[in-house]
Amino acid sequence: MNFRSTRGQAPVLGLGAALAAGLAPDGGLYVPESLPELGIRDFDGCDTLATVAARLLRPFFADDSLAKELDSICRDALDLDAPLRPVGERTWLVELFHGPTAAFKDFGARFLAACLARLRRCGDTPVTVLVATSGDTGAAVAAAFHGRPGFRVTILYPDGRVSPRQAHQLGCFGGNVEALRVAGSFDDCQALAKRALNDTQLKSTTPLTSANSISLGRLLPQMSYYASSALQHWRAHGRPLNFVVPTGNLGNALACIVARAIGLPIGEIALATNANRVLPEFFAGGDYAPRASLATLANAMDVGAPSNFERLRWLYPEAPALRQAFRAESIDDDEIREVIRASRERYGTLVCPHTATALRLLERLRAGGESKDWAVAATAHPAKFDGVIEPLVGSAIEVPSALATLLARPSHSEPVTADYATLRDRLASSRVP
Repeated sequence: MNFRSTRGQAPVLGLGAALAAGLAPDGGLYVPESLPELGIRDFDGCDTLATVAARLLRPFFADDSLAKELDSICRDALDLDAPLRPVGERTWLVELFHGPTAAFKDFGARFLAACLARLRRCGDTPVTVLVATSGDTGAAVAAAFHGRPGFRVTILYPDGRVSPRQAHQLGCFGGNVEALRVAGSFDDCQALAKRALNDTQLKSTTPLTSANSISLGRLLPQMSYYASSALQHWRAHGRPLNFVVPTGNLGNALACIVARAIGLPIGEIALATNANRVLPEFFAGGDYAPRASLATLANAMDVGAPSNFERLRWLYPEAPALRQAFRAESIDDDEIREVIRASRERYGTLVCPHTATALRLLERLRAGGESKDWAVAATAHPAKFDGVIEPLVGSAIEVPSALATLLARPSHSEPVTADYATLRDRLASSRVP
């Protein structure tokens, strides 16, 4: 299988080359030239996340040098729990926060790192993995690449717009990982990263790749937990599973969308955003109009220009068909607070602010008469947002052991301006430890 840019002005590449590039040279995102078609019976005998992922992704790896490594990549990277937890009548949470940094980003980051490590050859020039993060991506990428020979990670995050524990995670690795806190928004960080990834002169001396959701190495493995949950539900109930996905940059939601397009038993897909309303306004019939992002309690979704909208338009070139295929609604901070306060009583568990947006959207659907089977993607452990959640529920949140280990480390980040020339000089002069 080959991969092309969403903008159509870049050479077609095989999977390994597309993973290594991160962003296409024309500024577009890599997508497969065609989607495979798989049915439920194709997954007979696949009863773990790793085996489901290997079967699901095999067509995408066809004829690539990584094809023979796919099974071991999945075993190494996707040995994480993603339980489908019942929390009400015909309602489930897909818990995606049991990895080393307590967020769903661990799945994609570990998979990408496993792929890129296998692509390296002795004597290759070290690679800088450049990542813009609104909270969770940076820590997951840092954990996945920390200590890997031949890789350096540079994290860009918006100063003051991630939770204190998220900020601590971003700066606690050291070694081949550096954290830069940018005076600006996530959109500023993302613009800096994209500009560097498109800087051919810089890349001629400093090999760069991306670990944001623009990377195929993030998109492909994230399909696996939707596939696995849908298959588990189908085998138990004989019905498709519908999903509500909290979304900012659209990467996680797109993984669910592509899994459905391939043929997994996934029904409706609803997109929950925070007060950043670019997607809800488009799905309500307005123009797609990116804008400066707003700061909210669900900070990892504070995105005003979702990159993966390009991939969504690749799947649905006609706006009317796209609008008919999904629904998207905005949840404000007051609603997030209300869901968090009531979450123990309603769902038997605490939830993070991002998961709360999806639960609120599902509550709206239920109030409107929706009675089908729905799962909410629970994207991060609530302990990462203690400053938001503990005052609302009046008690401390137990910290999972993996997160506690990271929080016990010293943490350091450096302040920088949202200036590309400064970043460029820094990337060009730095060396991989």
